Amino acid sequence: MKILFGIQGTGNGHISRAREIVPLLQQYGEVDLLVSGTEAEVSLSQPLKYKFHGFSFVFGKNGGVDNWATFKIMNLRQLWKDLHSLPLNDYDLIINDFEPVSAWACRLQKVPSVSLSHQCSFVSDKTPRPKKWNYAEWLFKYYSPTTHHIGFHFERYDHFIHTPVIRSDIRKMETSDKGHYAVYLPAYSDKTLVKYLSQTSDVEWQIFSKRQKTQYREGNVQIFPVNNEAFNASLASCTGLLTGGGFEGPAEALYLGKKVLMIPMRGQYEQQCNALSASKLGVEVIHTIGHDFVPRINNWLANDNRIVVDFPDETAQIVDEMVKKYARR
Repeated sequence: MKILFGIQGTGNGHISRAREIVPLLQQYGEVDLLVSGTEAEVSLSQPLKYKFHGFSFVFGKNGGVDNWATFKIMNLRQLWKDLHSLPLNDYDLIINDFEPVSAWACRLQKVPSVSLSHQCSFVSDKTPRPKKWNYAEWLFKYYSPTTHHIGFHFERYDHFIHTPVIRSDIRKMETSDKGHYAVYLPAYSDKTLVKYLSQTSDVEWQIFSKRQKTQYREGNVQIFPVNNEAFNASLASCTGLLTGGGFEGPAEALYLGKKVLMIPMRGQYEQQCNALSASKLGVEVIHTIGHDFVPRINNWLANDNRIVVDFPDETAQIVDEMVKKYARR
């Protein structure tokens, strides 16, 4: 059997989840990997068959998307060319984690494909989202359209939605509490984070930065370049995680029994939805870093709000059922 797995390369969550799924897929046949996007710091262990520019947003430095930088990196001509370059008939099964090139190639060539992603959970009206409708609902529907859906979210909101994929190395991790807090907020500059976090209660902060190439310290704040192993080590031994409105990072921290505080990106609808879902579990959410940030985060630091979650290890079963149900031959 030949399998094509298309993976979104914006952010680190998609790649991190794929690191767990790819070895499982390889038990069923030959797997070709396709990644499109420009904003991930982690990579896969296996070689890529296809690497496309894709269609990504760029993280800003003030809590939102950098719209001008996003516009500048668009290359619609290349995207159109890439859509028509994939030999889809070579594959028995095409799987997609919110990756637009392979998804639209399948749609144009009338080839079935399967979403295996967090984003496809929003196909269901039962998945929480803010009451006010947002144009980004069109992105959920049309950015990476597929014929079948297998979703992941914090809770099982619908029959095709499963709890998060927690990587094996996270599940096996020995945890401790050394008193520091891990930070991953790629939509804020290091300067902004240091300014505010240095004003908080007497705790140690470990920031993992998209922009920094070397480690340094300012007072009670340490800044590290993004590194998967270093971040995992920090997460395993921290008291809590301060992060954006992503999905995999907060899910892994909750699984490890860590306190979590989320600051979703402004203007990023998916992160607003994720934060709403997490808040229903009891996770603290702050929507911007501003004048009231220090007292609010000091209040979070003072409260031991640890949430018990049930994220069973079902990934192998999900992959097995997907292959048996959707492989074309």
